[in-house]
Amino acid sequence: MSRYHRHIILEEIGVAGQKKIHAAKVLIVGAGGLGCPILQYLVAAGIGTIGIVDHDIIEESNLQRQVLFGMSSLGKNKAMAAREMLFNLNPTIKINTYPTKLISENVKDIFTTYDIIVDATDNFSTRYLINDAAVILNKPVIYGAIYKFEGQVTVFNYKNGPSYRCLFPYPTQKGLVSNCEEIGVLGILPGIIGTLQANEVLKIVLGIGEPLSGKLFCYNALTNQSTTIKVARIKETIRLVKQRGEDFEIFDEVFNCNIVLNQIGVEDIQDDDDIQYIDVRGLAELPRFFHENLVKISLHELTDNLQMISKDKKVIVFCKTGQRSNQAISLLKKNNITNCWSLKGGVSALTNSKLIKRTE
Repeated sequence: MSRYHRHIILEEIGVAGQKKIHAAKVLIVGAGGLGCPILQYLVAAGIGTIGIVDHDIIEESNLQRQVLFGMSSLGKNKAMAAREMLFNLNPTIKINTYPTKLISENVKDIFTTYDIIVDATDNFSTRYLINDAAVILNKPVIYGAIYKFEGQVTVFNYKNGPSYRCLFPYPTQKGLVSNCEEIGVLGILPGIIGTLQANEVLKIVLGIGEPLSGKLFCYNALTNQSTTIKVARIKETIRLVKQRGEDFEIFDEVFNCNIVLNQIGVEDIQDDDDIQYIDVRGLAELPRFFHENLVKISLHELTDNLQMISKDKKVIVFCKTGQRSNQAISLLKKNNITNCWSLKGGVSALTNSKLIKRTE
């Protein structure tokens, strides 16, 4: 009564509502930028059973937005570290951890226990897997996504509402859409979007308000403007997912796309090759490199500087991880420049090689 007093005195919740919250079982897939605020607020609210799926390790760059963690968390698995921190917030609930990657082989076993699935992931392949498993098992999904200064929230598969595939029928090719590691994200944004996701969970658990089923809520942190877009349920899309059943669709690294990118690993580059290196990262990004045939052109300026690309040399494009370099190759090919390759692994692969001198 003391812990949940502010809930209980709300006419819409009361003791009966708080008991519903305590009886609820909610799975959060992803304990990163979105997952941290979702977990904090659902645990504080008293959700009786929480599940956390995440195989990633906490790095210092995460701390800018993943506020559940601190310096003492570095190097730990996110799901396990989150559980440790959350028990300090509320030791009266049950927290299950799954420090593994969500894949087709384990998704059914993990999902079955829970009433609601929260998608706090950052990649397309996992989102489609979450969607399809939720459709098969008839579980509602609370979806959230962030990009730079903008975010989205909606509810999928709720009371015959639309699914993720109704909004995004086909996956986008990996490498042509950058993630927050590549293009950045305002640290506060996942807190805003994640909190909205937690709010949708509580509305569904309590049966109050209007869940965002069939409505995609879009928010811009720079302007504080929001837009709500209607999302229709596509019966044929749902039927095909159910027809496929537990034979979940598995996406390759480049998904199902007709665009073929040229990629190369450092092991395939010879020192005596006639090479031009193109760094498409931003000017302020570290580390910096030196090479007599290195040209720095940020990705957004690439099409305006095509004259700087060699027509005679082997052109190798790199960025931090390989996302933007893949985008660059696609742009170059559209401009009939085909003597170019995207470096697999980006800067980390380059740093561990002796191909280019690192200056700082």
